Amino acid sequence: MRLSVFVGTSLDGFIARRNGDYDFLPANGGEPHGYDEFIASVDTILIGRKTFEVVLKLPSWPYGDKRVVVLSHRPLDLSGITGRVEQMSGEPVQIAQELAATGSKHVYVDGGITVQEFLRAGHVHHLTVTRVPVLIGEGIPLFGSVPRDIKLHHIGTHQYKSGLVKSEYEVMP
Repeated sequence: MRLSVFVGTSLDGFIARRNGDYDFLPANGGEPHGYDEFIASVDTILIGRKTFEVVLKLPSWPYGDKRVVVLSHRPLDLSGITGRVEQMSGEPVQIAQELAATGSKHVYVDGGITVQEFLRAGHVHHLTVTRVPVLIGEGIPLFGSVPRDIKLHHIGTHQYKSGLVKSEYEVMP
């Protein structure tokens, strides 16, 4: 099973403002950045509760019929959601084992704390980070502290006309 991160960040490394707002991230605006191809390649989306709450405020459910697993230790009200949504809690190793055992092949890991926990635990295999040319000064960081160096192999970088810069990395074992 493969776990991947695909995320946009300010140049100073924040995925959202302190209040969770991500208004500095541009809408696609007709310039594709690879997200559509990426999301088509995954069968499971693994998100934290806070990210799930943000997704619920969107005008429509963005994940179609893909399996969505929300991480939360508190009970969630999943009634009224049209997608395939379930809740899990536990350590990254346990969650990864359960996802693999239930048929997940390619998992999209999303949400600041979720990305950080799975990266620290060694359960992220691929990172795609798109940097937006803006400094916001403070917010929710993409990467928090790590217990050891996490070595990455650079796959490629693409610069877009809008100024966005997308870099892809494999996480080294």
